[in-house]
Amino acid sequence: MRKIAFLFLGLGAGIAPMMAHHSAAAEYDINKTVTLQGTITKVEWMNPHIRFYVDVKNADGKVANWEIESGGPGGFLRAGFTRNSLKPGDPVTVKGYPAKDGENLVDATDITLVDGRKMSASPSDGK
Repeated sequence: MRKIAFLFLGLGAGIAPMMAHHSAAAEYDINKTVTLQGTITKVEWMNPHIRFYVDVKNADGKVANWEIESGGPGGFLRAGFTRNSLKPGDPVTVKGYPAKDGENLVDATDITLVDGRKMSASPSDGK
């Protein structure tokens, strides 16, 4: 009986991370793109996706904070970027797919840093 319990426990632990991952098409409108220019306010450099937040001024002059989802740290590190490449206070331009629900959320395809360097949202996939 113990062996069976451990077997199910082990299977559950292996399946849970796979169920947590999501399809970009489920959350983002991949038929539309947006370009945001603003200032980084926060960076979360962790797996499975780096997330950072950008204050963006709209046409009315009001500032909205946008959440940006991008690739994982491993791909960025292999492409020569570090956790210090995105810093609060730095200006940034982000291109990507907006959230389907209208939230201030973007799945980044390209990130342009203040020094002109471009980070592909998934540097490891050859984009």
